[in-house]
Amino acid sequence: MDQGKLDDAEKMYQRALQGYEKAWGLDHTSTLTTVNNLGSLYTDQGKLDDAEKMYQRALQGKEKAWGPNHTSTLDTVNNLGLLYNSQGKLDDAEKMYQRAMQGKEKALGLDHTSTLTTVNNLGTLYADQGKLGEAEK
Repeated sequence: MDQGKLDDAEKMYQRALQGYEKAWGLDHTSTLTTVNNLGSLYTDQGKLDDAEKMYQRALQGKEKAWGPNHTSTLDTVNNLGLLYNSQGKLDDAEKMYQRAMQGKEKALGLDHTSTLTTVNNLGTLYADQGKLGEAEK
């Protein structure tokens, strides 16, 4: 996506976020979904510090609203793993992927596509680190 479209998307997310915060509050699940989406957009824009702040806010709110093992919470955990990987924080990325994978295996099963996406992310991280034995698991 070109930068102009990303900037337009950012304006739309910001507008939605402000509206949700005003209408429903900071911790409403619809607000938190938009916070997570803004984190993804910031990642796409290369605004990694801003992305981390959004993901952390979304994660804290989702853990409070739904608990640590809800699939939406785990999606944000996986997103943090992707971000940490991009930032070179490989140990943090591994922890996030492990948490997301274990939670998704319990909630969704071993063969669910969301579980497998996280398994793939963890395998790629291990391969990039030269941990080929781990990657094969």
